[in-house]
Amino acid sequence: MDVRRADERYSGGDAAAGIESRHAFSFGPHYDPGNLRFGALIACNEERLAPGAGFDEHPHSHTEIVTWVAEGELTHRDTAGHETTVRAGDVQRISSAGGVRHVERNDGAAPLTFVQMWLAPRDPGGDPAYEIVRGIADSTPYAVPEAGAMLHVRRLTAGERTAVPDGAYVYVHVVRGDVRLDGEELGPGDAARVTDADGVAAVAVTPAELLLWEMS
Repeated sequence: MDVRRADERYSGGDAAAGIESRHAFSFGPHYDPGNLRFGALIACNEERLAPGAGFDEHPHSHTEIVTWVAEGELTHRDTAGHETTVRAGDVQRISSAGGVRHVERNDGAAPLTFVQMWLAPRDPGGDPAYEIVRGIADSTPYAVPEAGAMLHVRRLTAGERTAVPDGAYVYVHVVRGDVRLDGEELGPGDAARVTDADGVAAVAVTPAELLLWEMS
């Protein structure tokens, strides 16, 4: 198990524009050949946008993009005609495939915090697709078959235990709260990369929210 702490993430964004970014993997100018991906996961970005801030229209291709809002509301618009507001508890996915452009903004009055995760598809190309699942229930898996991956969302009360999926690659990201994972204490923004997971469990020290990626 490889634990990566929140303060070890690469800092990015534009403070003057109200954008704060924290990257878990090699990203943009923060090139690290030893930290390019884990399983299918190639990015796990924590983004904080002040009211009125956002990312202007920009392109993506050959990437599965999954977004989880921790607080606030994310306004999304893309060149395929989708315009949605993503709220806490919603799962948004963009299959950028052969290419799509989109805008992401905080059009609300409160600060916005979200986690955006990028996965490499098994077969690049094809047509872009979009999906949003409103208010996904706890423990309900969300499949991204294009990347051979499954997202598990767990919201735990203090003292509650949850099994970590067995798998070749499992990525555990702590959205909020404190958990104990196989003897390691993890706090908000911390993550663990577990290879050949078998019988691993997480226990909430405080009320916590976890995102767990199960990848083949």
